[in-house]
Amino acid sequence: MSASGGTKAIVAALVANLAIAVAKFVAFVFSGSSSMLAESVHSVADSGNQALLLVGGKKARREATPEHPFGYGRERYIYAFLVSIVLFSVGGMFALYEGYEKIKHPHELEHWYWPVGVLIFAIIAESFSFRTAIKESNALRGRRSWKEFVRHAKAPELPVVLLEDLGALIGLILALGGVGLALATGDSVWDGIGTLCIGVLLILIALVLAAETKSLLLGEAASTEETRKIEAAVVDGDTVTRIIHMRTLHLGPEELLVAAKIAVQHDDTATEVAAAIDAAEARIRDAVPIARVIYLEPDIYSEAEAAKGPDPEATPGGPTQPDEAH
Repeated sequence: MSASGGTKAIVAALVANLAIAVAKFVAFVFSGSSSMLAESVHSVADSGNQALLLVGGKKARREATPEHPFGYGRERYIYAFLVSIVLFSVGGMFALYEGYEKIKHPHELEHWYWPVGVLIFAIIAESFSFRTAIKESNALRGRRSWKEFVRHAKAPELPVVLLEDLGALIGLILALGGVGLALATGDSVWDGIGTLCIGVLLILIALVLAAETKSLLLGEAASTEETRKIEAAVVDGDTVTRIIHMRTLHLGPEELLVAAKIAVQHDDTATEVAAAIDAAEARIRDAVPIARVIYLEPDIYSEAEAAKGPDPEATPGGPTQPDEAH
């Protein structure tokens, strides 16, 4: 996994969550707090999620095969999507069930200092993990807002770790609030309410992650900035006069496919056109190094054809042909 995959942030989160999970389980055993049990399962699920991200990064490095000629870069998207499923089912749904049971069958908290002490420790540990994820993300985020970074990042690991750590911190505060209110009022129903809130939080984060990784799995185009660089690199004003149309697609976070029909001079020889295509490919790779798979088709630009507009039937995702309808 490349540096942009945020390996350091993943490992930091994995170590923190394993330590926190053990501490939370101990606190649950001594106190019987449902919030602590929900948070324990949450930390176990998060640890599993970080392991999934590391596995996805390793599998994505496999060489291309005849069966998968474009490689395995999208493995990272698949494993990031699995993270959202684990977070929804193991984390969110379990917390909702446990919160419901605690409200329906409340029982007094025992040894309250265990959950309070562990929650404070967990908040400190998660804060260090979150700080590492922020630091790693800032190196890639640039001037984008955090919302834009999460929405448009092509490498899924850092957004996943960021949202997980943010959710963990908020969940810990909710758990601390539930335990605190249960102790202050003598009513352990508040512990169950805190657990329900944790479940809702985890499900919301899981849905956001699922939506973002689904978009990556479907295939996203290059960013606006990268597209501008590619367009500027293709046209040399001599042999290649313009781009007639172009499509880009991320085969993985660090691998971009570029397919374009380019306009060449009508009197150029085949040798000149081939040399122009080779030169254009070299310029594209210099401008956008992740553009590793490039297909350029030469054509003669026609003002009359351009005036007709794009042909939707020749575009991926265009209208279904009558004989293809079912």
